[in-house]
Amino acid sequence: MQKTKETTGELSTNFKTFNLYPQIESGIEVSGYLEPTPIQVRCIPSILDGRDVVGLAHTGTGKTAAFVLPILQRLMDRPRRLARVLILSPTRELAEQTHEAISQLGRWTKLKSVTVYGGVNKNPQITKLRHGAEIIVACPGRLLDLMDHGEVDISHIEILVLDEADRMFDIGFLPDIRKIVKRLPTKRQTLLFSATMPDDIRILVQEILRNPVNIQVGDTTPVSTVSHAIYPVEQHLKTALLMRLLKGTDTESVLVFTRTKSRATRLAEQIAKAGFVAASLQGDLPQTKRQAVLSGYRNGKYQILVATDIAARGIDVSGISHVINYDMPDTVDAYTHRIGRTGRALKTGDAFTFVTLKERAFVWTIEKALGEQIEKRTLRDFNYAVPAPAGNDGGHNRPRQQSAKRKSFMTAQGQPMMQRSYASSPTLKTSFSLRNRKKRSCR
Repeated sequence: MQKTKETTGELSTNFKTFNLYPQIESGIEVSGYLEPTPIQVRCIPSILDGRDVVGLAHTGTGKTAAFVLPILQRLMDRPRRLARVLILSPTRELAEQTHEAISQLGRWTKLKSVTVYGGVNKNPQITKLRHGAEIIVACPGRLLDLMDHGEVDISHIEILVLDEADRMFDIGFLPDIRKIVKRLPTKRQTLLFSATMPDDIRILVQEILRNPVNIQVGDTTPVSTVSHAIYPVEQHLKTALLMRLLKGTDTESVLVFTRTKSRATRLAEQIAKAGFVAASLQGDLPQTKRQAVLSGYRNGKYQILVATDIAARGIDVSGISHVINYDMPDTVDAYTHRIGRTGRALKTGDAFTFVTLKERAFVWTIEKALGEQIEKRTLRDFNYAVPAPAGNDGGHNRPRQQSAKRKSFMTAQGQPMMQRSYASSPTLKTSFSLRNRKKRSCR
């Protein structure tokens, strides 16, 4: 949902058109929203009609409210204290985010939701389930555990939602999802929401959805409000280059992606030692710490967050100005998810990707998905010739004699990527430093 009027050319309407219960409309109004987003305009009527739906739209386009609002409407005249809706999420953070949306939009409906996920004591979750909740928001692993021990009753489920379905498949939840679906009532409504549509999802759609309405808003390439740039650099120079960009780039809030949990932790520590306000988010953190980090990032306490793909799945911060891929993502879909964290709600954002010589071929794959060339940038006063430390070849196990190739990649690559060298530019404002910037809210 948006707080400002859209100019996308889509059908413009307000929430009165959906004829929602006054209690739900009041929740919308108090939240300050004026108009539904395109994915909401197209999904809500079909969900209210009881149709199975496949909703395909980018992260940050309002997919959560697209299913939460009609679900609240459907439950208003149904018996209470029985679990009638099951929402499956890939991460704890996304489950909490959905739970918060339900609580906010349904604050006057007296409908209850409960979150179920691992990494925390399950007894409080069991207690809440026993007290009765109409909506369960769960991660598949913990839900199966509770089901196997008879601690959760899903025999009355009328609506199943698979949220961020592509990421659940990336994580490896597909077998668990199939086990859960087999134990649900066959007569139900199924909704699937995703940013991309890999082949595994198409197969699952055929298996568990009945004659679904397919709704796609825009295309599945990264959003047009994001500006993309490639920074060729070898592995051992990535941290130094990152520090230079953080010091000289005019940003509001920065999200840095790494491939591993240990690297996320180590890099956040290095950034903090350099004088920036930074934190890391990765799967080994206790849930209370993860929630504290996310809250701190949302309210502006942390201006830089270093995260892995899975841990960052629940991040919903509208003020992220820059996404930096410290490590190249493994797939185009992963790239789409990462950069979808910026440029949200019609705001503009920047996506910087560090690319080693070994990874340059994948850049062309991303360019093909984008349908355009990605600008290649280098910093004029950054020393790209610094050799890797003794015994460290940057993690690529390449002989040192390949330095000539490395140089050609940095300066004269005859491939479909534009080259620009920066001493100063609109995106590199050397007078600005995150060290001395006043903290601001990300919302």
